Amino acid sequence: MKAVLIPGDGIGKEISESAKQISAVLNTGIEWEEFHAGAEYFEQSGNLIEPGLIEAIEQDGIALKGPTATPIGKGFRSINVQLRQRFGTYANLRPVHSRIGVKSRYENVDLVVIRENSEDLYMGLEYKIGTDTAHGIKLITRQASERIARFAFEYARAHGRHLVTCVHKANIMKYTDGLFLEAFNHVAESYPDIAHNSVIVDAMTMKLVIDPTQFDVIVAPNLYGDILSDLCSGLVGGLGFAPSANIGDHQVIYEAVHGSAPDIAGKDLANPSALLLAMGMLLKDHGMSEKADALEHAVDEVIRKGEHTTRDIGGTAGTREFTDAVIAELEAAE
Repeated sequence: MKAVLIPGDGIGKEISESAKQISAVLNTGIEWEEFHAGAEYFEQSGNLIEPGLIEAIEQDGIALKGPTATPIGKGFRSINVQLRQRFGTYANLRPVHSRIGVKSRYENVDLVVIRENSEDLYMGLEYKIGTDTAHGIKLITRQASERIARFAFEYARAHGRHLVTCVHKANIMKYTDGLFLEAFNHVAESYPDIAHNSVIVDAMTMKLVIDPTQFDVIVAPNLYGDILSDLCSGLVGGLGFAPSANIGDHQVIYEAVHGSAPDIAGKDLANPSALLLAMGMLLKDHGMSEKADALEHAVDEVIRKGEHTTRDIGGTAGTREFTDAVIAELEAAE
């Protein structure tokens, strides 16, 4: 099986190397086709995306992507957004799980954030009105809203989950978020076996912080989904443990949720767990559930033992030491 690997910027190269090493130890049989994209590649070549990358994702249908940097308030648009729009990966799936050994005030968190990926403010429809005013357009369509709602209910049914919660701000944005909520409620009628409710986005942040275990599957428009998924990762130890998948009809791009962390790039300090767990999602989706489970167990064991953990979770190990410890756990379990 061939899959595209995009190391990205900053710490991306280091954590991508971890993923390649562990893929080999797991004997996944994946042939990685490596391409460059992002700010660093732009500085070197003048191009945001290496020639051949788009065609490779089209052909392979699978990509594992490291973090890419995006200029703030200027420059080019996010590579993530460009790839999602190019391949129509309309559903962003972000699982959130408590992990033994990771400091958190919460226990037994097990929820999934499903984020609509194709529209809302992330379409980038904005312009300047003179020098002191800017206008951004929030685009919500019934088709995309029903599609993501249906994805959420189908995911819940397939994975034995029992509640789908729609997040919105329809009390204020009555047309856009009102349409999203209306579409959600319409789709919910086709899934009488799964409970559903809706929560206003600001109330949702409070409810998640008070008790995240009251939620199961959360579905939201693009912007709210982005914010809430980061909040949820903070409930279980941070973005270092936040994998995701961008899912379309023909292509899936798996990635770590966190950024490129340029301040620690090249210093052997990064926690590769998020990208490793994203690779686990890839393996599970492509008939290698046993290997995915073995990988997740090995990561959890390294964290639980606490002898080779990275600084973000209170340890002193670097990326390579953490990776070697995961490999040792995999080999010991054979």
